Amino acid sequence: MHQVSLPLSVAVVTLNEERNLPRCLESVKDIAAEIVIVDSGSTDRTLEIAEAYGAKVVHNPWPGFLAQKNIAHDHCTQEWVLALDADEWLTLELAQAIKSRLTADGPAKPDGYWLNRRNLYLGDWIWHAWYPEWRIRLARREKGRWTGRDPHAFMEVDGASERIREGDFLHDSYRDLAHHLSVTISYAKVGAQAYEEQGKGFRWHKFLFSPMARFFKTLILKQAWRDGWRGVLISYTSAFSVFAKYAFLLEGRFKRARERQPNKRL
Repeated sequence: MHQVSLPLSVAVVTLNEERNLPRCLESVKDIAAEIVIVDSGSTDRTLEIAEAYGAKVVHNPWPGFLAQKNIAHDHCTQEWVLALDADEWLTLELAQAIKSRLTADGPAKPDGYWLNRRNLYLGDWIWHAWYPEWRIRLARREKGRWTGRDPHAFMEVDGASERIREGDFLHDSYRDLAHHLSVTISYAKVGAQAYEEQGKGFRWHKFLFSPMARFFKTLILKQAWRDGWRGVLISYTSAFSVFAKYAFLLEGRFKRARERQPNKRL
């Protein structure tokens, strides 16, 4: 780890991320006083890579997206925390902007910063379907907390926040289309389970109309068509993610009904 003056921890959760982790950690090594890796059982070179960058490694069985990200946050010791996924990294411009914000004198700083994420998808950058994509990822440790619903947890800040407009943080979203569809199904299952746990069961009108609404929003309102065939694929897979979530909720409803009345045809 390089000697740096920023009071900044970088928090990353990992599971078999040897492909992505070096790029992530390389982008923050010159601004982070501390790197915290919370790993849920990697069997590849993830831990070796983390140790090579001087990271503090915490082993914790997977409790879900939201819980694991908060565990990583809680193990940070610096005043500021930058949260990244292993397949995300900073542009040099954004790294410099973060450094300038955290070292600046003058008026009181906000308690959190919104950063803009740009996605690489099937070999090219997406400028419409998933962009801009503002997310709070940099916050004072005592003011930031992960919230929301699995698998789409997000950070909130108890206080003022501002946008950093210089540079993006980058996301290598999916290896290929098969990976995209696999992750979509996996996340839909997790999302359906989260809905069930919160008492939000299956709704026919959501099942029938929400996928179409998502497709229209992505393709037309977000102008995904301007991203070419990649934008069309994103629009369809986005609609499919909504369909799959409600399909899993529907399947769960019939499974429970069958368990209550095993001899009744459903």
